[in-house]
Amino acid sequence: MEIAGSIALVTGANRGLGRVLATALLDRGAKTVYAAARNPESITDPRLTPVRLDVTDPASVAAAAELAADATLVVNNAGVGSNGSLLTAPDLDAARKVLETNFFGPVHVSRAFAPILGRNGGGALVNVLSVLSWLAPPVTADYSAAKAAAWSFTNSARWELRGQGTLVVGVHVGYMDTDMAAHVEGPKVAPEDLARQVLDAVENGQEEVLGDELSRGVKAGLAGPVAAFER
Repeated sequence: MEIAGSIALVTGANRGLGRVLATALLDRGAKTVYAAARNPESITDPRLTPVRLDVTDPASVAAAAELAADATLVVNNAGVGSNGSLLTAPDLDAARKVLETNFFGPVHVSRAFAPILGRNGGGALVNVLSVLSWLAPPVTADYSAAKAAAWSFTNSARWELRGQGTLVVGVHVGYMDTDMAAHVEGPKVAPEDLARQVLDAVENGQEEVLGDELSRGVKAGLAGPVAAFER
């Protein structure tokens, strides 16, 4: 599909990659960009259309879908960071929050918007995943589990929505230079670079984005020994 003239909705559009994606869509000629966030007052770019959206609340998602019923491109970007080990955490309340946001959130949004995309010609659905869909160090056990589930859901949604002409794009990347990874040392991908790759993929009909060398290397090694991922 062409970005120019499209009508897009981006979740988690008030910061990080979501904010960059919303701006990049405008720069490529999107007609309307619905910038969705729990607090729409945090959307400050006057060119964007703020939308109140809590991806963990089906009623909130339904209201956003009613408002953005003309959407032709939906980006599931909203997410929260990891709380660590599933074995040593005092309870699983924090892990449930990670799963509700990073797995069930995209599922809620996709369920609401898939029929809309179908009615509007097919369009595209983009799910922002992670290299941690495939890697699961103990310090990100809950986040990795959520992203692995989201990857599996992305694959099944792609299969299911192909018949209505909807492109489903899965995006994998390591650390990005955003607030969520501010505490991390080492190489980081600029969100502007990843946004470019994502929008190029949409326009080129590409079903997967491996946004950095880490993601490409890990994906290539999936058929190898399990212990290799610990190294």
